[in-house]
This record gives sequence, C-alpha cells and structure tokens, in this order.
Amino acid sequence: MTAWLRSPLLERHGFAHAFTTRQGGVSVAPFDAFNLARNVGDDPEAVAENHRRLADALGYARLFELSQVHGRVVREIGAREAPEDVRREEGDALVARTAGVAVAVRVADCIPLLLADPETGAVAAVHAGWRGVEARIAEAALATLGAGPSSRRGHPPTDPSRVLAAIGPHIRLGHFEVGPEVADRLEAVAHGVACADRTMEKPHVDLTAILRAQLRALGVVHVDDVGGCTYAERARFFSFRRDGAASGRQVGVIVARGATDAAGGAA
Repeated sequence: MTAWLRSPLLERHGFAHAFTTRQGGVSVAPFDAFNLARNVGDDPEAVAENHRRLADALGYARLFELSQVHGRVVREIGAREAPEDVRREEGDALVARTAGVAVAVRVADCIPLLLADPETGAVAAVHAGWRGVEARIAEAALATLGAGPSSRRGHPPTDPSRVLAAIGPHIRLGHFEVGPEVADRLEAVAHGVACADRTMEKPHVDLTAILRAQLRALGVVHVDDVGGCTYAERARFFSFRRDGAASGRQVGVIVARGATDAAGGAA
C-alpha cells in the first residue's frame, strides 16, 4: 500500500495531489522504498515503477520536473512540451495550466509547496529550501501563476486571496540547525515573525513560519500545513541532512484541472 499525505484544502477543491513518503514503493535499501529521484544512484527500473504507481494513483499521463538548484527560477509548462526536455532545465518551481498535466518538486528536507487557483485550475509546485525561502521563491511562483505583485501578462489575473497553498513535510524547527549568519539572513525575510531559536549552541530556524509570513504578505490567506518532519521521522521520510548520499527523495506533486472541475466548498 503506497502511503502519502494530502491537503484537505486542496482535496476540497478537487485538485489531485500528493506529498509522498518513503513507504509503499519497490526500491531497496538505502532508497527503500518509494524513492522518486532518478539521480541518487537508485535502480532506474525501481524508480520508474515507483513513478508509474504514483501516476496511476493520481491519474496523470505526464509529470514535469526540473533540475533543482535552490534558486527562484519558475518554469511555466506549455501544453505540447516533453517532460524529458524540461527535466534538463534548471529551476525550482513549475506552473501548469493544462488540465491533466502534473508538476512536481523533489525534496528530502526542503519544503514542498503546492499552489492552486480554484477558479482557473492552474497549479504550481515549488521547491523551497532555505536558500529558496531567502530568495522568495514563493513570490516568483505566484507571479508566474498570475497572483504576484509582478504577475506575468497573457493570462487572466489571479486574486492571491483565492490561491490555495499547501505546505508538505520538511525539516522542522527542532532539527534545522544553522550558523548565526544564515539565521540572520532568514530573519531578514521573515516579515518580523519570530523564526529563530537562539537558546541552543547553534540557532535553529523555523522555515514554516517564514514561508507562512511570506505568503501572508503576498495576500495568500488559505494555507494548509500537512505536517511531518523529514529529519525526525526516519521510517516515513527521506532526509538528506540525516542520511546524506544514502537518501532518496519524496515529491510534492499536483495536477492542473479544468476551470469548471472544482469539487466545491469554501476554502
């Protein structure tokens, strides 16, 4: 049985999505069992089978990913593009508007953030490590989706107050130890929210609190956190900080839907 987490907020509005765990796949140790990364040394056939299971469960035919680099580049997916070509490009967020097209980001401690516009059916998947949070990757993704302060032209504007945001499992405050200079840099983009615990030998930072503050400052009011600490929960999640090169990857994945396909219900 493949296990993953879902956002009640996204489910209520009819968006197929998942935050996967390490459970339910066919990969063997140290990538056991539901590793979805193709570049960590896992058996390619096992990774392909894990992807097939995810696609069958969520009902998509094409999944788009990027070569992630901890920046703020956002890639919008065209209706006729090939996933294999897009995977070779560098970036950290994807936007899809074509119904049935899925976008995903790979994580093993960073935050997987899923965004959705319930009126248009457009979606975004965002890879937000601490460098991405510092670079305000969520702001860039919202702009491409059509809801940010620098929204791109060519699509109907999206009111940020109707955007749905779901935060997936990632390393949490109790385990995210950083140097004082990194804590300072992250506090500078936290909109005044308390996000650093400096009572220990090294500061610990709450990336969730920072990302929530950034979304709120952008006008996003519907935010769902599905929980889970990748570092602390060894049986459920991969963690690069805990396991290094022996770590596989989870994904946060969401499928664009038609503008009239909503399941209904207020956010």
